[in-house]
Amino acid sequence: MDNTWQTQAKRIAHGVRRRVLELTLKNNGCYLSQTLSCADLLATLYTKSLNLGPSKGAFIPDKNPGPPGQKGIKPGHGAAYNGPQGPENDRILISPAHYAVAVYATLVETGRLSADAFFSFNTDGSSVEMIGAEHSPGFELTTGSFGQAVSQAGGIAFARKLKGETGRCVVFMSDGELEEGQTWEGIQCLAQYKLDNVVICVDVNGMQCDGATADQMNLEPIDKRVEAFGGKVVTVNGHDVEAIDQAINHTDHKDQPLVVLCYTNSAQGIPLLEERKPKLHFVRFGGQDEMERYQKFHDAWEFEETA
Repeated sequence: MDNTWQTQAKRIAHGVRRRVLELTLKNNGCYLSQTLSCADLLATLYTKSLNLGPSKGAFIPDKNPGPPGQKGIKPGHGAAYNGPQGPENDRILISPAHYAVAVYATLVETGRLSADAFFSFNTDGSSVEMIGAEHSPGFELTTGSFGQAVSQAGGIAFARKLKGETGRCVVFMSDGELEEGQTWEGIQCLAQYKLDNVVICVDVNGMQCDGATADQMNLEPIDKRVEAFGGKVVTVNGHDVEAIDQAINHTDHKDQPLVVLCYTNSAQGIPLLEERKPKLHFVRFGGQDEMERYQKFHDAWEFEETA
C-alpha cells in the first residue's frame, strides 16, 4: 500500500467527501458541494502544509454551554482542535462558516474529532453546528459575514510579527467572499503592512447560493485583481494535493501576503451531482428515487489509490 503523504491526503479527502455524503443522506440536506470542492485543499492543509501540533480539543466535545461569558463558551474552544498556538505553529482561520461540515469531516479523518461527534451535526445543544463559530471544532474565530477572516488574520499576523513569532496565519476562504469589499480592503491592508506571514487559500469553485458566480458577479481575472491590491498569487488545480502544498509553501513573496487560488469542481468525486448544476448551494434530494441513487453510489464508493 502506498503510504506517501500524497496518497494519505487523497485518502483523507475521499473520506471527507464520503462522510459528508453519508450525512447528507441521513439528514436529506447538507452543504455537500462545498465539501466536494474543498476536500483536497483541507486534507492537504491538515496532512502536510500546516505546522500544527496534536489536537487539544475533546475527542467528543461537550454540549454547547451557551454564549461566550463566565458560564458559557470559553475562549479557544474551537481552536483547540488545531493544536497549541505556539510561536512556531501555524494558525488556520476558517472564513466561510457554512463550510463547517467539511472542516468537521476533515478533523474526523485526521483523528482530531470522533465520528459520533460528527453525526451530532446541527442537533440541539451540539457545538458541531451547521454554521461554524468560535466554539465549533476547528474554528478559531467567529468570522461573521463573509470576508471578515482576512481582516482578522491581518490583526493576528501583525501581532505575531511584533512578537517575533515564525508561525503563519493561513486563511481558508471561498471565492464568493471575493464579492465582499472588506476582503479587498483586508488584502490591501496586508500588503501595506508587509504581512508575508499570511497565506490565503481560496476555494474557487465558481458556484454560489444563486448559481454560477460568473452569472451573478463575475470575479475574473481574480489573479490580476489580487495583484493590483498588493498580493502575490499562485494559481493551482485545487484537486492536485502536491500542487496545493507547493503553492502554500511558496517562498517568493517577501513583504506580500500569499494568495493561493485553488480552482475546483463542486461535483468532484460524485458525477451524479453534475446534473444539478448550477444549483448546488445546499443539496437536498427531490424524492425517494433520487435518494436511492445517491445511496447506491455511496455504498459502492471506494477509494482508488490511482485516483
